[in-house]
Amino acid sequence: MTQRVTIAIVNQKGGVGKTTTAISMSAMLAKDYRVLLVDLDAQANTTSGLGTNKSAKLTTYQLILDDTVNLANVSIQTSNPNLYLVPSDSDLSGAEVELVPMPKREYVLKEKLDDGNYDYIVIDCPPSLGLLTINALTAASVVIIPVQTEYYALEGLSQLLNTIQAVKKSTNPDLSILGVLMTMYDNRNALSGQVRAEIENYFGDLVFRTVIPRNVRLAEAPSFGKTIFEYDKRSKGSKAYKALTREIINRTR
Repeated sequence: MTQRVTIAIVNQKGGVGKTTTAISMSAMLAKDYRVLLVDLDAQANTTSGLGTNKSAKLTTYQLILDDTVNLANVSIQTSNPNLYLVPSDSDLSGAEVELVPMPKREYVLKEKLDDGNYDYIVIDCPPSLGLLTINALTAASVVIIPVQTEYYALEGLSQLLNTIQAVKKSTNPDLSILGVLMTMYDNRNALSGQVRAEIENYFGDLVFRTVIPRNVRLAEAPSFGKTIFEYDKRSKGSKAYKALTREIINRTR
């Protein structure tokens, strides 16, 4: 087996394309690799976006908080035979508080994921920097930061970078940023170009060459419980996520 890579997709701002990125890159990686996608958000958009019933008996909540539940109990196969999902539901919203008194609380997810026989594990993080996100960063090999190419794109990113540095110092010294991904880019809009230049200036070589366009088909796909490749494989969004996945493989293999 090739060395496993665990990718946390993190930005404490909502609506920046975390879930679309998690689903799309996981589906594309699963064409050649065995992939586990972990829905770590109580909104469960990754779960529903893959057409998975939100009423699964076992979810990320039980995986994290129940000692008797392991990865094999909770992971379910999706329509792609190489892509498995740990689903989420609204119960996860209480996990932050329940984790507080637990010993080694930052390591709970890492210890559960260590049981998995996967080439890639992708964690879709909640839009916060609480204990669930800390668990994801402690479990991860690398981080992908989606950044929307709109007003206030860089707002709050210094706080995120500080959190990543704190995790490196305390619970995961090997953690690194795999890349910064520009999302919702509109080449007809001068502002998108300005923000893109600002992001490239700030992050330099960390920025992925692939830019994800603002694309109606990308926005529509989750409501049908399909990945963009199943919904419209010829769309700009589909082509962009294929290119991004090639970059991710080149950076991790």
